[in-house]
Amino acid sequence: MENSILKNKFYLYLTEFFAGMSVMAVEMGASRLLAPYFSSSQIVYTIVIGTIMIAMALGNVWGGRSADKDPNPDRLYGRILIAAVWIAAIPVVGKYVILGVSGLLILTVSNNFLVLAAFIACMVIFVFPLFLLGTVTPSLAKYTVGSLDESGKIVGTLGAFNTIGSILGTFLPTFVTIPQVGTSVTFLIFSAVLLALALVYFVNRRKNRAKAAAAVVMSVLCSLFGHSDSFAFWEKDLAYEGESIYNYLQVKENDNSVILSTNVLFGVQSILKKDDSLTGMYYDYALAAPLMTQGQEREKEVLILGMGTGTYARQCRNYFDGISVEGVEIDAKITDLAHRYFELPQEVKVTTYDGRAFLQAVDQKYDVIMVDAYQDITIPFQMSSTEFFSMVREHLKQDGVMVVNMNMQSGEEGSINQYLTDTIASVFDTVFTVDVAGSTNRELFASQSSRIEEILAENTKEIADPQLKAMMERVGQNLESCEKGDHILTDDKAPVELLGMRVIDGIIRDEIGYYKEIFKEQGLSGLLESM
Repeated sequence: MENSILKNKFYLYLTEFFAGMSVMAVEMGASRLLAPYFSSSQIVYTIVIGTIMIAMALGNVWGGRSADKDPNPDRLYGRILIAAVWIAAIPVVGKYVILGVSGLLILTVSNNFLVLAAFIACMVIFVFPLFLLGTVTPSLAKYTVGSLDESGKIVGTLGAFNTIGSILGTFLPTFVTIPQVGTSVTFLIFSAVLLALALVYFVNRRKNRAKAAAAVVMSVLCSLFGHSDSFAFWEKDLAYEGESIYNYLQVKENDNSVILSTNVLFGVQSILKKDDSLTGMYYDYALAAPLMTQGQEREKEVLILGMGTGTYARQCRNYFDGISVEGVEIDAKITDLAHRYFELPQEVKVTTYDGRAFLQAVDQKYDVIMVDAYQDITIPFQMSSTEFFSMVREHLKQDGVMVVNMNMQSGEEGSINQYLTDTIASVFDTVFTVDVAGSTNRELFASQSSRIEEILAENTKEIADPQLKAMMERVGQNLESCEKGDHILTDDKAPVELLGMRVIDGIIRDEIGYYKEIFKEQGLSGLLESM
């Protein structure tokens, strides 16, 4: 009776299955936990995957040596019990760890802040439980292999169960649990799976029941205090906070506007002005694009790649008569929020699709194509290359205009905006840029027509709305012509994440320079007083 449960190899295979599933579920949850603070770029995914591989490798080595030295399965299932409780605690303390690490680093480092903060936070939160789960495979191999004659078969079966569990642990969080119940509850679900697995063992063994009971109590407490899906927990008056397959989503509302953000720390992705006035943001500058095309008396057709909640679509309809607008938005939940909070008219067609894939699927040509697609705070690499911009050019009418929002203004040589500008100038004959006052955004206008600056000036004279006219005059006066350069992005080589992170580091460095000086001179007490 002492080792009856271990005689059932199927239970050991299930242990391997659920351990593999939980590792991948935690990995997927880790990327979503970090994304609202550090972005969802490939760099963050790389940090998550690399950190988890380090933890698993160390766990494999230590687990094998431990099993050889003391082949007591109580130790293995005790480690699974600890891992279960730790994972259950992540929703409770993980967000505070992230902010604590960020707060310390922002005062002490000058470069690579996001990379370092994401890496250290990931190490603190995830390495220990995944190190413990990394001990499962070598330990089970020790308990399961009865003789050398069957060692290959047993190890292969363990590997198969681990792989199948890992597959489910990848797909279930992405397509089921995170969209339906959120990242926090996803951690709790897979923690409960590990907890149940260990409890079955200890109940059968009739040992360590006090430890098992304590683990249950701690997990229940974590479930009670950690089930909230709030990432911006310091915000008390959010109209909406939630997650989709693609994004963290936050809607704020005040007396004047409604704002969508997909990151708790950076930027405004969409805005609704309740009085239908100009936004004061880059959308206002982009209104110059329809005025750069000929034939103001005919209906203009506008396509928006990266519709968001429809800020630009609403503005085009508000300020121009006879204009047809449609959009492409990959995140259906953002489109739902657009109708719910941002007054996007039902008659505005929105296709739920990737912007580039949409262009590949349609033959229609447009007067204006706005490119405003972002993956959190970084532009998707597949929508930054010569191949993509060539595709946009083919979908424009003869004198059509592409307008691109570039959100990371930088004067440094080799910045992401310089890469984008040079790339677009290699595809289009005419390219102008204009900096958006009071922000890090820059608008770029590109066309095969050489007269867009002249046409804008002519059409601006006919504008009746004084605010819009003043804005278009400002755009016309500040347009800067761009020539083709040597910084070209292609489908094969487009390091937009690294370029973007470099600019964000500079922005953070400039923003917190004042507080860093206070911290150096007056310490923490002086910093707290200044805030």
